[in-house]
Amino acid sequence: MLFDLPDRDTLYAALLARDDRYDGQAFVCVSSTGVFCRLTCPARKPKLENCTFFPTIGECIDAGFRACRRCHPLQAAAQADPAIGALLRALDERPNLRWTEQHIERLGYDLSTVRRAFKRHFGMTFLDMARQRRMREGFETLASGGKVITAQHEASFESPSAFRAAFARLLGCAPSDLQAGGLLRATWIPTPLGDMIAVGSRSHLHLLEFLDRKGLPAELKRLQASCKEGIGIGGSSPCEQAAHELAAYFAARSGVFETPLAPGGSAFTRQVWDELRGIPAGETRSYSEIARRIGRPSATRAVARANGANQIALMIPCHRVIGADGSLTGYGGGLWRKQRLIEIERALKS
Repeated sequence: MLFDLPDRDTLYAALLARDDRYDGQAFVCVSSTGVFCRLTCPARKPKLENCTFFPTIGECIDAGFRACRRCHPLQAAAQADPAIGALLRALDERPNLRWTEQHIERLGYDLSTVRRAFKRHFGMTFLDMARQRRMREGFETLASGGKVITAQHEASFESPSAFRAAFARLLGCAPSDLQAGGLLRATWIPTPLGDMIAVGSRSHLHLLEFLDRKGLPAELKRLQASCKEGIGIGGSSPCEQAAHELAAYFAARSGVFETPLAPGGSAFTRQVWDELRGIPAGETRSYSEIARRIGRPSATRAVARANGANQIALMIPCHRVIGADGSLTGYGGGLWRKQRLIEIERALKS
């Protein structure tokens, strides 16, 4: 089910405050202009009596309203910002460039504006994103059996120490700690919402996380400690299957994931995760509803903790859990990403 909209006054207050907790969860149709907007739209705010709120874009269109040209509700929120779109295209065209603030200024953009926009929509700056893109080149060189020095050059880092430091910040270990082979193998998977790291054995997927998740280095360390051989770099059947299924998912072709998982966790945690996997794509649940469904109605906080401990993103869909009032609540991958995932899944459902 889609969540029940909060009352009209609550949504109108969110519209006035440009509250991003409801972004993508509710849209406002303005009778005086004939357009529908995101609640974060920067346009002049309409009077309450001219506002009708719907949970989906389809309902706004069916009611006869057209999309706003300021907030572009038919696009992902980030893509509605012209500066973000232009810089992302520039990054695609020159992925190996060592981007600096000077490059951004030469393109005619204000540094503070760009920094705020990228942090708001992606949880990282444009320069962080560019550095991550270069790290992908180095990781893939190591995965193919290349030496660390070769990976450093492929990633366009001037010194070995800078490459090692950047690698450690991202993955929580030095490049030499992830060698080719091993019982568990790490694979880098690019996606439209940011690159992911997958770790799999010969038979199961053990981890799937967005690279900018703060808990990723700690999760990798725990996996390394649980495996005598540590984690290596390279492909595995579960990781390859995950990459194919993710490509179909982000293209809105399929919401089905059949990659065999090895999620770990306590018996209670696995019970919560099993319930999450039962939420169909395009639908959401609240923490309290999950607690009721597993027969533990007073365990809402424990359900939230189990939700946050999930280390197999998307396939165990913790992003489908929202606040009881329909607001987007905490998500390790970032609220901007949670909102976009819900949008993708609503497209899948329709």
